[in-house]
Amino acid sequence: MTTEDKINILVVDDLPDKLLALVTVLETLGENVVTARSGREALRRLLERDYAVILLDVKMPDMDGFETASLIRGRRKTEHTPIIFVTALSDETHLNQGYSLGAVDYILSPVSPEVLRTKVGVFVDLFRMTEQVRRQAEERVSLAREQAARAAAEEAARRLRFLAEAGAVLGRSLDATAILRGLAKLAVPFLADFAAAVLVEPDGAWRTETTGASEDASLPTGVAERIRRTLTVGKTVPADGAPACLAVPLKTRGRTIGALALGGPGRRYAAEDVTLAEDLACRAAAALENARLYHDLEEQDRRKSEFLAMLAHELRNPLAPIRNAVQILRRAVTEEAGREWAQDVIDRQVGQMVRLVDDLLDVSRITRGKVKLKPEPIDVSRAAAVALETSRPLIDARRHELTVTLPPEPLWATADAARLAQVLANLLNNAAKYTEEGGRIGLTVAREGNEAVFRVRDTGVGIPADMLPRVFELFTQVDRSLDRSEGGLGIGLTLAHRLVEMHGGTVQAFSDGPGRGSEFVVRLAALPRAPAHENPQIEVLNGLKEVGGLRILVVDDNRDSANSLAMLLEDQGHTVRTAHDGEAALTAADAFGPDAVVLDIGLPRLDGYEVARRLRAARPDTGGAIPPLLLIALTGYGHEENRLQAKAAGFDHHFVKPVDLDVLQDLFAARVRERRANRPPSLLASPV
Repeated sequence: MTTEDKINILVVDDLPDKLLALVTVLETLGENVVTARSGREALRRLLERDYAVILLDVKMPDMDGFETASLIRGRRKTEHTPIIFVTALSDETHLNQGYSLGAVDYILSPVSPEVLRTKVGVFVDLFRMTEQVRRQAEERVSLAREQAARAAAEEAARRLRFLAEAGAVLGRSLDATAILRGLAKLAVPFLADFAAAVLVEPDGAWRTETTGASEDASLPTGVAERIRRTLTVGKTVPADGAPACLAVPLKTRGRTIGALALGGPGRRYAAEDVTLAEDLACRAAAALENARLYHDLEEQDRRKSEFLAMLAHELRNPLAPIRNAVQILRRAVTEEAGREWAQDVIDRQVGQMVRLVDDLLDVSRITRGKVKLKPEPIDVSRAAAVALETSRPLIDARRHELTVTLPPEPLWATADAARLAQVLANLLNNAAKYTEEGGRIGLTVAREGNEAVFRVRDTGVGIPADMLPRVFELFTQVDRSLDRSEGGLGIGLTLAHRLVEMHGGTVQAFSDGPGRGSEFVVRLAALPRAPAHENPQIEVLNGLKEVGGLRILVVDDNRDSANSLAMLLEDQGHTVRTAHDGEAALTAADAFGPDAVVLDIGLPRLDGYEVARRLRAARPDTGGAIPPLLLIALTGYGHEENRLQAKAAGFDHHFVKPVDLDVLQDLFAARVRERRANRPPSLLASPV
């Protein structure tokens, strides 16, 4: 596009940073963006050239946006130039004042780049098309007789007025129904005796607005078929038949989202009429996309605010009982039963916080494609048993009646056993939370044809019909009451849905409505028969937890964390030292000579990665009888890249806080056995 072909856009704002931000967004349109720092400078710019649209700040020194707009409207050449106010003021008085001065729209700060580009793009395209029509009219004037030229000029002016009105109406609206209705009314009687504007909903249904001779719900004979053909091919369907009907597609981002049908008895459409109808449809599609973006942004902002409020609520809830339990433990007169109760409360509430954080991390990993399944042939009843064991405490606590129906024979499917158990546990937990105490919950596992089918039913609060399609969306909850007695962040069903999809299966929600319970159905492809060689089950070797004998260095800049872990390890018979920064860790390791180091990553002075590298350099694996130093990363950083970085630095294992003490003890017990057996490190423990 040459400089001469570019359309001028005028941006007026006295703040350099805001001006730069607006220009940066608009330059992506590929047009000529002109700036002015005041109302007076803007008026000078208008003397130099014509503009497709003016973006005008309201609050400016010397001459504010309203006064500037009034002067622009008072000049004949610029009286119809579209003005969009960009302001942080959204009260009704300012809006009415702006529209009374001829503003076509308001954009509130902070500005959404996509909304800004879409709205300005409408007027740029309209201006370019207007200039094209004007040039065509001028050519006609030069080639035709004076009378014909006058008629062509009048027709062009009429079309320009029509398009200007259409641009103003469509550019202002943010409601799809209003846009369709306005589009149909604009086209009658200018282009047709009747008009029908159709928008295709996500479920395939039509949203239709008609006007003119067909304001009833039905469309004239043949019109519906032409609309259907237009939606299918995505191109304009010519006018033919009786009544003549011209069907034009509504397209946005290369996708046909609806159609505009124009016609009437005796109507005949010339090439310029078709072009005008297509331009009108283009403007309407842009307005519909603008409305969709606006409502999407509103919905995202609402859901973000609700989620942050839920997250704060759910993270605060466990803190109160934890603090109370700590106060009870501090009392010197606390009896043994009281101490055990306080310890149980702390353990249970910390577990709840860990589950919340783990769910958030799981959603993040799945969204970024970081979760990898480990599918293998499994008897799905075993995964169901693990899920029941996980969910049983919540079900029992709410005194639900639980019914479990398993297949009489092993039912095999290719799946990640741990992730399938997580899916079923999330569905069972959801049923337990949203069913009143003493309700009924049922889990059924069965073969249906070539599928393994899991059904979780409950007699709980049920799901309204309008929420059924959305229950698997992130942060969506049916009950948003203030008491939030059920708790949770609304991500359990999202996790279940995405994990089932990763298995190539489906999960659906069913409910007869509020108060009538719900049912969730998971379907996976079943294997026709048991695998030829069933994988041996890995059993938990509880008898291998040997204690004592290791010298362990615990490094963490959080002294409470380091000291509490040291106390627990000492209770298990280990000799433990602590350090609280990277350099102190190296000094302690040199003096203490540990067999194992539990090392935080985010340390002052030297981070954990550098400490690990130096420890490895000082204590290399010689392949001899003495096992090498066992390095364990214990950190709050749990992304896959953190694990890879830990492995590269020389860590043997990487765990996210808080770690299960039994897991650490299993590693230390294995190291004790290795040392006693005088052999290299075992492969029983999972690597980083």
